[in-house]
Amino acid sequence: MSIDLAACIRSELGRRDVLVNNAGISHVGQPGRPLEEVGKSGRPSVASLDEVRAVFETNVFGVIAVTQAMLPLLREAPAARIVNVSSGSGSLTLNADPTNSHREMFGAVYSPSKTALNAITLAFAIELESTGIKVNAVCPGLTATDLNNFEGTGTVEQAARHPVRLALLDGDGPTGTFSNERRQLPW
Repeated sequence: MSIDLAACIRSELGRRDVLVNNAGISHVGQPGRPLEEVGKSGRPSVASLDEVRAVFETNVFGVIAVTQAMLPLLREAPAARIVNVSSGSGSLTLNADPTNSHREMFGAVYSPSKTALNAITLAFAIELESTGIKVNAVCPGLTATDLNNFEGTGTVEQAARHPVRLALLDGDGPTGTFSNERRQLPW
């Protein structure tokens, strides 16, 4: 599917200047499940391997597939940017801190998929560094969307600000970073 989209973009536009990989799922269970229940079912001792695979398929493998398909178009742009929407829940450093109030939600499903996404972001940034294509990961914060049953504290408009800023970086901007609107985040 992403190859078909790339062909369509090539025929209509000739190139791709920005790619924002924002697709993500937190689980594959019943929609609307309480976050506490999702967290409990994602604990490593009980997590369904089918669910882990499905979340990784979207959050990690999907990003790789779409980025690979779009890369020839991005290489045609004078200053292409790739922004991967990640999460602070994927930070190993933050989750290793016993004082982190969100630490109990770190399980075997969503958070590790975002940890892997961070690694993929850095791998693409390293590979593409000499091309001028900048690749960064961004945490939009706990945004009220269907990903979390609209229990987030931020709006979609607030969450979009930082990815847009990264998509519009000038040539001196960073690559291979993980940040939110306020600061660099530890991997």
